[in-house]
Amino acid sequence: MAKPSLPQGTRDFGPEIVRKRQFIFNTIRHVFEMYGFQPLETPAMENIETLMGKYGDEGDKLIFKILNNGLDNPAKQPQIREEFEKIFSGKNTSAITERALRYDLTIPFARYVAMNHGQLTFPFKRYQIQPVWRADRPQKGRYREFYQCDADVVGSNALLNEIELAFIYIEVFTRLKIQGFSLHINSRKILSALAELCGGAEKMIDITIAIDKLDKIGLDKVKEELTHRGLNNEQIKTIEKYVLIEGSNEDKLNQIALLTGHLESGKNGIRELAYIIENVPPTMDNLSTGQAGSTLTVDFTLARGLNYYTGIIFEAKAPPTVKIGSIGGGGRYDNLTGLFGIPDIPGVGISFGVDRIYDVMEELDLFPEEVQAGTQVLFFNLGEKESKEAFRLMQQLRAENIGCELFHENAKFDKQFKYAVKKKIPLAIMIGTKEMESQTCIIKNLKTGNQLIIKQSEIKEKIIASFEASTGETVTI
Repeated sequence: MAKPSLPQGTRDFGPEIVRKRQFIFNTIRHVFEMYGFQPLETPAMENIETLMGKYGDEGDKLIFKILNNGLDNPAKQPQIREEFEKIFSGKNTSAITERALRYDLTIPFARYVAMNHGQLTFPFKRYQIQPVWRADRPQKGRYREFYQCDADVVGSNALLNEIELAFIYIEVFTRLKIQGFSLHINSRKILSALAELCGGAEKMIDITIAIDKLDKIGLDKVKEELTHRGLNNEQIKTIEKYVLIEGSNEDKLNQIALLTGHLESGKNGIRELAYIIENVPPTMDNLSTGQAGSTLTVDFTLARGLNYYTGIIFEAKAPPTVKIGSIGGGGRYDNLTGLFGIPDIPGVGISFGVDRIYDVMEELDLFPEEVQAGTQVLFFNLGEKESKEAFRLMQQLRAENIGCELFHENAKFDKQFKYAVKKKIPLAIMIGTKEMESQTCIIKNLKTGNQLIIKQSEIKEKIIASFEASTGETVTI
């Protein structure tokens, strides 16, 4: 018999973890809705041509491809072997695979917009919360199956969208009480100007891929990689000068202006960054939560190696005390739908890395206690007649949106108490023979140990009032 196991890079989530994850999802969803975004879902798999060639060579290697049916047909074996040789050499062939699991939510969204642009009202603001898959090497904070929470706006060039997306990041992390996070921004236009200084636009991908690894491998290794990618010493010195720019946001913009400001793309990138900084102050004290946010930092080492970004790019980073790194990212992609034959629809979007956000909150013990509130009342099973009466009362409470359970069998008190404690149920109600006769019940607060006897006719009002008084955390008895 095979031993039960999971594919590497995937996980099961028990009830406690699911409730915590739902807390994150619901927080993000609420903020998205406040900013006017609408929900959307797309299939887990896409046609392979939808995905391939959209993420750069590095990204394309991480796409999970789905094998076609019928590959075991003996008559097709010689042809299939030839087709597999193409796969092994890095080429794709529809004879072997025509579909793949989605790598992210942005390209499927662009595909959706291209297919439905005639029916959409622009600007079209959508959010999407679904799993994605990457054939990456699993490690802490990096999984092969994980959720993304995306918010995108298409059909608008206004930098107001970037400003609102920055506010969304700050609002969500503030609501989740993740103190010390940082929000970094850069512009692909400035990176394009850097590429122009270092040999032309064809060097853009080589430069961004290398710079994107700076935090992981260090400057010396980045310089080595740039050498391997064909850049000369003078060009590498220019890139080194670029990544070593430091100081305040104002200082950085002044320095980058000296390096790339004479080029049109550099000038436009600097102007857009300055506008964002001006309209998203370094600290936020006017959010609906009333809490201070985090610093918005110009970071020229931020490259985001995906090919489709064209303007402002974002990266949200975990507090430095948690060794996880990025917990969100995104940017502007002004012609992504052009990949699907529908040009000139500008777009910009961001994504939250829920799995990493969960790890941050777990490590910093940030989940509120009430997140685990599920069943609020356990009715003890004290016999057949008593259980029927308990079930009647339980349905009354359920009608008032109070989660209830009736223990599944007439068991010893100790067993029923232990069940309630393990499930963190705050309140127990007992109706025995004596209570049946007097039409009363015993209510016990399992957190404090206090209990009282009330009339069954008062149970609904008493429990509702108690939960409202305690905001659902405990029952005042």
